Amino acid sequence: MSNIRSLKIPHDRIGAIIGKKGKTKEKIEEKCNIKIEIDGESGEVTVTPNDRLDIISISKGIDVIDAISKGFAPEKALMLLGEDSAYHSIDLKDYSGKSVNSLDRIKSRLIGEKGKARRTIEELTDTYISIYGHSVGIIGKLEQIDKTEDAIKKIITGSSHKYVYNFLQEMRRKNKIEKLQLWEKQEGIKTGVIILDE
Repeated sequence: MSNIRSLKIPHDRIGAIIGKKGKTKEKIEEKCNIKIEIDGESGEVTVTPNDRLDIISISKGIDVIDAISKGFAPEKALMLLGEDSAYHSIDLKDYSGKSVNSLDRIKSRLIGEKGKARRTIEELTDTYISIYGHSVGIIGKLEQIDKTEDAIKKIITGSSHKYVYNFLQEMRRKNKIEKLQLWEKQEGIKTGVIILDE
């Protein structure tokens, strides 16, 4: 069974995927053990695994290409080759419908003045966000991506920025407490002092 995969990318992102003198494309091919073919006219990208049984590598390669096509710099997209990095994209047309004005309004809310909203969400979730065309791409650890997606959807559906930032700060605070409690329990086990939940 063939594992050849294909995806369509915007014409203005073809150059970013190829890179200077083809270096980015070569790096993705080498790191993911795949062969990439790009049709410059249609924007169709075909990805073929060098090892047809290596499903993980081809999936990673597809994610890297898709992330670049959604506006991420190749350096950030290549972070997806790390074991604890994941990628997710949201199609804003699912929320804006066919209205161009509605899409622009949603994108403006997500970006914020001088990029403040996007930057604040990135800082509070330790993720990278790209808003490009009618898509939002997210790169980060899997558990952080879920929180980021939740925050983005809250803003899309009309929640205030302040509410979303407070929501993320509270989630971050809870996460830190949970990590501290886990660390204390692990240290207790190591030292023979078991800390019981109150």
